[in-house]
Amino acid sequence: MRPARYNGGRILHVCALFYCGWIIGLPMRGRERKDPVRLKDNKQRIDEYKKRARELVARMTLEEKVSQMLHDAPAIERLGIPAYNWWNEALHGVARAGTATVFPQAIGMAASFDEDMMQTVGDAVSTEARAKFNAQRKYDDRDIYKGLTMWSPNVNIFRDPRWGRGHETYGEDPYLTGRLGVRFVQGMQGDDPDYLKVAACAKHFAVHSGPEELRHEFDAKVSRQDMFETYLPAFRALVREAGVETVMGAYNRVNGEPCCGSPTLLRDILRGEWGFDGHVVSDCWAIKDFYMGHCVTANAQQSVALAVSSGCDINCGSLFYNLIQAVREGLIEEDKITQACERLFTTRMKLGMFEQPGKVPYDDIPYDAVDSPAMRALDLDVAKRTLVLLKNEGGMLPLDKSRLNTVGVIGPNANNRKALVGNYEGTASRYVTVLEGIQDYLGDDVRVLYSEGCHLHKKNVSGLGRTNDRLAEVKAVCAASDVVVAVMGLDAGLEGEEGDEGNEFASGDKPDLRLPGLQEQILKAVCDSGKPVVLVLLSGSALAVDWAQEHVPAILQGWYPGAQGGRAIAETLFGDNCPEGKLPVTFYSAKQTLPEFTDYAMKGRTYRYLDSAPLYPFGYGLSYTTFTFSNEAVSAPEVTDKGVLVRCTVKNTGSYASRATVQVYVKAERPDTPNAQLKGLKKVALAPGEEREVTVELAADAFALCDETGERRVEPGTYRVYVGQSQPDGRSAELLGFAPAAFRLTCREGFSL
Repeated sequence: MRPARYNGGRILHVCALFYCGWIIGLPMRGRERKDPVRLKDNKQRIDEYKKRARELVARMTLEEKVSQMLHDAPAIERLGIPAYNWWNEALHGVARAGTATVFPQAIGMAASFDEDMMQTVGDAVSTEARAKFNAQRKYDDRDIYKGLTMWSPNVNIFRDPRWGRGHETYGEDPYLTGRLGVRFVQGMQGDDPDYLKVAACAKHFAVHSGPEELRHEFDAKVSRQDMFETYLPAFRALVREAGVETVMGAYNRVNGEPCCGSPTLLRDILRGEWGFDGHVVSDCWAIKDFYMGHCVTANAQQSVALAVSSGCDINCGSLFYNLIQAVREGLIEEDKITQACERLFTTRMKLGMFEQPGKVPYDDIPYDAVDSPAMRALDLDVAKRTLVLLKNEGGMLPLDKSRLNTVGVIGPNANNRKALVGNYEGTASRYVTVLEGIQDYLGDDVRVLYSEGCHLHKKNVSGLGRTNDRLAEVKAVCAASDVVVAVMGLDAGLEGEEGDEGNEFASGDKPDLRLPGLQEQILKAVCDSGKPVVLVLLSGSALAVDWAQEHVPAILQGWYPGAQGGRAIAETLFGDNCPEGKLPVTFYSAKQTLPEFTDYAMKGRTYRYLDSAPLYPFGYGLSYTTFTFSNEAVSAPEVTDKGVLVRCTVKNTGSYASRATVQVYVKAERPDTPNAQLKGLKKVALAPGEEREVTVELAADAFALCDETGERRVEPGTYRVYVGQSQPDGRSAELLGFAPAAFRLTCREGFSL
């Protein structure tokens, strides 16, 4: 048996908490070599698994093969195959299966702009997944959410802030989404050369971002240019770079083809152009939409035949039982079913499910790795990195505890656990709301007064109360307080997935970008008190808080910050943590008119195609410290297939230790091209007074754009490269008071990639 490998890792950069003789993090073998030979690169081992899978599937009857293509696959005792439920979730921690670390929601982690952190989180999540799987297998629990095939991450592009599921994503930018998604998958799947730690899943393939209410019948019409420029790059990166094991199809159609049965998406692009070698799973009960919603087939038999023939291997649902009849009717060849089954059992082989106990190194992960002190410390650190300081007029933040006698905490999200976690969440052993975090931080030294202020979206808090039934209490708390922290926003009951229990608005989508209910009215009452006010927004998407930007001196975007979120926010408000987050989405002004929600063309959407100034731009975020950039340079004046290097020196000129986010943007200087796009990033930890030289590599692909056919080319002409702390738009310069350095490069001869 191999020795256990979990005795070191990246979490050493976070904390030095040892637990059970080892620390949760990337495996030691990953530290011994810079570029570990992962299973995806071990062709000999993969070929062995494929051979074993072929031999096993060859012994099955048609009925047995079909049974294995359902998410709840039964045992085949005569072949020694145990039952297995493929459905598990791990968007920001192991979900829906009892206690686990609940990290900040995906959109919050995206605000870190931190690739290394994402890999650390992915590794931590898969450690808990293995620990729980080992325990569950020991007690013969093979229920849903108990397996090793984790249907995460969601790398759809958050193209419209009204989309209810946008907080499951890494934001609106294809490059950022791809970089964070790749590293999360690498952390999840591990770096063992012989086995996957867990199988990650890129979802929902491909052009999918609402409306939720229409998803079972909707046809997303999109040009090949927008498809290959915006909607597909993150999926391609997860397939080609990370070797993601699973891809999940989306509910909707794309240009007339249902995603889970699309020859274009699944056969031509995914397996053909990209060489995807894993398995494809349908979204749950999506196959029945073929004939019940999309009306592209006449019945269940035609639907399952279309799905499997196009490359869908497993049905989240039960409709694939109809494959038996589809074979009998000549709608599909049994060879297609055999091929799908072989892919599925290859994945199970990669996970070590048919090995003797103890042969797979991950078998040694004990259950007490779950919710350990090291995990909670990591969760807190991640939550701190996600927070985005949107406004800090006059340096109001951080607050000085020694100068306060009473702090008022007001708002419907102040003590709302649901606003900590978002959706697809696990169960934490303890949740720390913003109110509790402030109370714990201040202890007995400072009095904390609390009012819910108003309901999150209704007109009253008490069922029999009159409209605005907490207004008097709000005024009383303000009058007695030295400073007021207003905690407003949304929770997963107001933005989420169609059909989720508790969604109040439009099947999970938001009707608009305003603070719902009476929240802005209460915020105005708080400001009218004359006391200093800090607004903390908890939401998974952009809110049009124009009034707050004009009248509230300090605003902190907290997202859904995870089980430790209240502690992270308290430590940030009082200066123990310096905010470093950047917006992964554009915050639009209430004055701006968004394109139709059902329009999938990118014109007028996201920072890449926006033609007016937003409220807060993508890539924007303030800090308690200051950073200066100097010695900016590029390695060459010309763009070639070798790319260029961008260099700068970053110095922390303030009084707080923090991490600078180096952002590099590229703009093609010709008509009908996107605005400057993020193409490089790096996080740099700096103590006060410390400086460091940073190098960011821009591969040739950074200068490429897609033409109308979807071909990716670097065209002749001039390009602008920007390096700094933000994108090079006017609104960022207005808010920050400075702009990135700019360089002009030339491409003499174009080339395709």
